[in-house]
Amino acid sequence: MTEVLVFDKWSTAGIGIADEGLVRYICLEPRIVPKTGARYAGKRFHKSKIFIVERLINKLFVPGHKSKKHLRSSGHCTGKTANAYGIVEDALKIVEQKTKENPVKVFVQALVNAAPREEIVTIEYGGARYPKAVECAPQRRIDVALRFFVQGSYDKSFNKKKDVHQALADEIIAAYKLDPKSLAISKKNETERQADAAR
Repeated sequence: MTEVLVFDKWSTAGIGIADEGLVRYICLEPRIVPKTGARYAGKRFHKSKIFIVERLINKLFVPGHKSKKHLRSSGHCTGKTANAYGIVEDALKIVEQKTKENPVKVFVQALVNAAPREEIVTIEYGGARYPKAVECAPQRRIDVALRFFVQGSYDKSFNKKKDVHQALADEIIAAYKLDPKSLAISKKNETERQADAAR
């Protein structure tokens, strides 16, 4: 039986997920063309069954909220799958060149490294507000890490000389190496430090 390769280039065989809590939420079932066309958008929690590379492609359409408003609403945020598809494929090629490893494996490990374990919520008690540390749900951990990958790469490329695929590749490699230059890693460290203080 012929093996299905991601983008018809890279295998997902043998890729392990070190964090047991995330195993059910990172889908590594390979796709030549990772695009379901929002077929399952109305099904609750179905996104965890969508191939993880496709979830990164989907995040590139809408980078997410920062300071209660959308961080970016133009440029690469067009909703065109072909654009986002090309950005991710080019980024994975750069990751492969720089690390000499399977880029899908590097991406998955970077995602595990960048997924925050704890967060802060604000509780109101007697008219005063207090921060309280809470555990982060595994599906949310993946969502938050993907959002910071995209926001970090857009910050470094929006109206700048660096291309977005180069910035995305740098973000993934930095997270893979646990380098604080990655927005996802620095945000994770900051959040967990705040949660530790609020316990």
